Amino acid sequence: MDIAVVKFLGTNCDEDVCHSIKLAGGNPQTVWFTKRDLSVFDGAVIPGGFSYGDYLRAGAISSKTPIIEGLKKMIDMGKPVLGICNGAQIGLEAGFSKGVLTNNINWKFTCKWVYLKVVNNKTPFTKYYKKGEVLKMPVAHGEGRFYIDEEGLQEMYKRKMIVFKYCDQDGEITEGANPNGSIDNIAGVCNENRNCVLLMPHPERASEKILGSDDGLLMFKSMLSSIG
Repeated sequence: MDIAVVKFLGTNCDEDVCHSIKLAGGNPQTVWFTKRDLSVFDGAVIPGGFSYGDYLRAGAISSKTPIIEGLKKMIDMGKPVLGICNGAQIGLEAGFSKGVLTNNINWKFTCKWVYLKVVNNKTPFTKYYKKGEVLKMPVAHGEGRFYIDEEGLQEMYKRKMIVFKYCDQDGEITEGANPNGSIDNIAGVCNENRNCVLLMPHPERASEKILGSDDGLLMFKSMLSSIG
């Protein structure tokens, strides 16, 4: 299974993502942002980093590059597309799902381990998890606060577009477990068809126990198992 790992100027997590995909049994191929046609790939991952230095706002410039056309076609075809951290910012700027990611509530860059609760396990990336399962992954961002107005939020709940929430070690959704002030502790969302997931935590940095957690590896294994 060939997975496109999208690279922009300023992407810095592509090698980590490639490593995780290989661990999961896939064949990652780095693809630059200038490529429009992604039809030969079975899925795609947009990694983290600071594409274009986060100028204007995180993901804004990258969302206007040629490869977005190819990613949109993949999503429309039902292929799995995952956006991680800066990849999630790019995905929301490109309209892959609803809502926005803005400055952390404390206006500081936050780098720490967090816990996530699986809210929706009916996506290509979460089907190997149990609903309500608690995962341990790191975050590293300055613009990770998810926001959407109340009407939009209720629409997302209705269409089951909320995938992950920040929680404590016991799975409780608390204000103290929220690292950035995201509305309703939202850490990850999906599109209406649920084949595109965008999240701020880094599953590729939690793919081996030696790193502190291997909870993220199942996300890539789940992705690969959904192809075919």
